[in-house]
Amino acid sequence: MTEPTLVLPEPGAHDAEIEQLFGASGTLGQAVGGYRPRKAQTEMAKAIALAISEQKTLIAEAGTGTGKTFAYLVPALLWGGKVIVSTGTKNLQDQLFLRDIPTVRKALNAPVSVALLKGRANYVCHFHLERTLQNGRLTSRDDVGHLREISRFMKTTASGDKAELSKVPETALIWNLVTSTRDTCLGSECQYYQDCFVMKARKEAQQADVVVVNHHLFFADVALKDTGVAELLPSANTIIFDEAHQLPETATLFFGDSVSTSQVLELCRDVLAEGLSHARDGAEWANVVIPVERAARDLRLAFPQDVVRLSVDQIASSSPFFTGLDTLKDELEKMTAVLEKQAERAETIELCRVRAVELGAQLAGWNSQRSKAGASSDDGQERVQWVEAFSSSLQLHQTPLSIAPIFSKQREGVPRAWIFTSATLAVKNNFDHYASQMGLSEEPAQTWPSPFDYDQQGLLYVPENMPQPNSLGYTDAVIDAALPVIEAAGGRAFLLCTTIRAVNRAAERLREEFSARKLPFPLLVQGEMGRTELLDRFRSAGNAVLIGSQSFWEGVDVRGEALSLVIIDKLPFSPPDDPVLAARISAMEKRGLNGFMHHQLPEAIINLKQGAGRLIRDETDRGVLMICDPRLISKPYGKRIWQSLPPFRRTRELAVATAFFEDMASQLVATAG
Repeated sequence: MTEPTLVLPEPGAHDAEIEQLFGASGTLGQAVGGYRPRKAQTEMAKAIALAISEQKTLIAEAGTGTGKTFAYLVPALLWGGKVIVSTGTKNLQDQLFLRDIPTVRKALNAPVSVALLKGRANYVCHFHLERTLQNGRLTSRDDVGHLREISRFMKTTASGDKAELSKVPETALIWNLVTSTRDTCLGSECQYYQDCFVMKARKEAQQADVVVVNHHLFFADVALKDTGVAELLPSANTIIFDEAHQLPETATLFFGDSVSTSQVLELCRDVLAEGLSHARDGAEWANVVIPVERAARDLRLAFPQDVVRLSVDQIASSSPFFTGLDTLKDELEKMTAVLEKQAERAETIELCRVRAVELGAQLAGWNSQRSKAGASSDDGQERVQWVEAFSSSLQLHQTPLSIAPIFSKQREGVPRAWIFTSATLAVKNNFDHYASQMGLSEEPAQTWPSPFDYDQQGLLYVPENMPQPNSLGYTDAVIDAALPVIEAAGGRAFLLCTTIRAVNRAAERLREEFSARKLPFPLLVQGEMGRTELLDRFRSAGNAVLIGSQSFWEGVDVRGEALSLVIIDKLPFSPPDDPVLAARISAMEKRGLNGFMHHQLPEAIINLKQGAGRLIRDETDRGVLMICDPRLISKPYGKRIWQSLPPFRRTRELAVATAFFEDMASQLVATAG
């Protein structure tokens, strides 16, 4: 295992160099079009350089427009040693790898090699592609066309990354048939192992100076040791998490454990196919899998409702769920015994046996009735066990109540720099909530304000006489209040909702109203097309109204006049019936803390800051942030919320909000003249 070797300079030794690089006549300014020095960006770069040089941890919040990407890339590329940069999404990963890092590397003339590493589901698998081409189990004409495109792509691609093949949508079902999972990869036994794109990407990452990953990949690896990051960590000197506000949720997902009936059904399908292909005489394969399939479906039917989220202690002891879980475990065990006898007949049958054993262990680990929410697991961590039912599957989850002790353990050992950065980590300049979630309570935290003049560029409008958010017809009241503002803005609006139900009702109402009032604003609704296509259409229309839920609250960048109004229907509190939230609050209250003030409120503030951050993306942007929720004014905690938002001018009067747009229009006319 290679340990990091980094020569540590004196604290602050790089300050003068950073001043020069980020200065008006520095190398960054010469390489980046429209570059302007920003004091906050320079100071942030100095703080990150210091953390890197001392191999320490830094929590760094940088307001929108600070230029945090360059602020961490410059010191990382110059002095970071082996660097892992982890970001929130694959799109941001591609942006860093294809645009931001090459720009900075060229400006600095830094001789660093860079690699991109994604999860295995992003790379076409030679073995699974060939198998799909041979057996042709395709259900639609689209699949046939997509498979032809993927087959052509494989002849020219060097990376096998499906992001390079724009002709096949990322959501196309065919990808599941031509990529591997941890369960279905043959590993070094595969005939294509030498050509494997996953292995190539991991090898490149091991040899590179800078590796770009995403949070899902990073934590999947820490939990599963299956993504190649584990091999990188020992030699890394610097770890940088961009969009670090997403880490608590992502880490919770991966430090937990889940198993679903759909995994069992997929295994049954593969067992039947592989058994008939390689060991037809070894067993009555249909009779082997049918009892397991029936048990999996019966377990889902233990909950007649369409959608269910319940912790184990909310399920009645008389529920058929518990007997159904025992039946599934028993039937899966019988199928595993058959697979054990036939495993030597083919590698793919052995693979099915391994999957069956793992699924059996996961189901057995879910201790049904005998385990209550908040019980400790083998690693001593408190976890909540809960079920989630979808239309045709049931998932069993074990989720840690806190990731802080687990993540702290990951950071022990060899000293290295850990940088956590985002535009939204603090609540009214206080980092306690984030730091306690991540186990960073003793670590330094700094914030650098946005360079934007929010007082001049934006207005916060909270309409009067709104009903309570839980009242019937609340979404209709939001639309009634928003319509005159949308008209005054000339469309050019995001309506951000906290639920899909609100998205659908708002879309229905706005369609009616736009038609009746003959308003020419294109209406774009989440779910009616992909996120990227919605945003492209929104930007090109110039006067559209886009209605979206959680996925549009963050990571969306629309600069200029196309977006001049952001409407938020409600404060984004998590649903109180969420079993993980309920267990967390219960655990906090046992420690004498107030669950609402110490968890729900700070979470809602950080989410709201993300939504509000969609409005002003540039020094020339102007617009209105309209928050319809009356609790912002009526509740004692409301002040803490709006004090955490950018310092917009504030009003409760519709006339002031509409006058803002009239003023914008007259300024545009004056500028054009």
